[in-house]
Amino acid sequence: MPATPACFRATVCAAALLAATSADAKSILFVGNSFTFGSNSPVMSYRKDTVTDLNSDGIGGVPALFRAFSDQMRLGWSVSLETSPGKNLEWHWGNKRRLLDRKWDAVVLQEYSTLDPHEPGNPAKTVEYSGRLADMFRRRSPSVDLSMTATWSRPNLTYPKGEKWSGQPIQRMAQDIRQAYDLARAANPSIRRINPVGEAFNCAIALGIADPNPYEGVAPGKIDLWADDHYHASTAGYYLEALVVFAGVTGLDPRKLGEDERAARELGLAPGLAARLQSIAEHMTHRGGCGARS
Repeated sequence: MPATPACFRATVCAAALLAATSADAKSILFVGNSFTFGSNSPVMSYRKDTVTDLNSDGIGGVPALFRAFSDQMRLGWSVSLETSPGKNLEWHWGNKRRLLDRKWDAVVLQEYSTLDPHEPGNPAKTVEYSGRLADMFRRRSPSVDLSMTATWSRPNLTYPKGEKWSGQPIQRMAQDIRQAYDLARAANPSIRRINPVGEAFNCAIALGIADPNPYEGVAPGKIDLWADDHYHASTAGYYLEALVVFAGVTGLDPRKLGEDERAARELGLAPGLAARLQSIAEHMTHRGGCGARS
């Protein structure tokens, strides 16, 4: 009697493959504000149907970019987000923790851009509420991969007079923000990693890819990492953010996405620029440095 074929009907094979894929899929949650949901750029609504917005605001954002990268590398990540404009981690803890309190394979937390909205640069609440959220997620899933995204310098708090970082180099705010995130990680060992997005912005400036001062216009051959408000990121800035987070969470080399990467193409980023931003993300995430000047 002949052996029974491994898949004797196409529908059975397809169902088995779908079940296996669902079982292997990993879940990731993004918690943050406009710096995560891509405000002031097309990234905000990008492929919003591919992610689950827990607040039902119809956001795609950086989470949808992460999903696009995952799909192209056939990783099977299921992506969710809970974001609200202008909010810090204290607000998410006080208003959304029942929505967030479930099992996740990975969680990415993003604090308000100045840490404390009322005391810019003060890390105290960042340390406290990242710890509270970390403990909550860890109770649900002891092996959760928990990281935090350290954000970028804001030109509108650097170049005009009378602001927190006025008169200092544009790189300084991102460096200060990173130090605060490092304090949060040191106080809460369950936070495994800081995603160095602000430092990646600084790297793009150092390599001559991005212009450091959008108030003076953008020099020929360079890009603006910020939106027109000199506060939020541009499409290229959010793309770089997503690459850094993706490289950190997956441990993979984002350069494998290639210069013809789909999200960059759909968002209108030039292939050469996509490749350079991928290289920055690789160096900052996996090598701890900026890389060679292009």
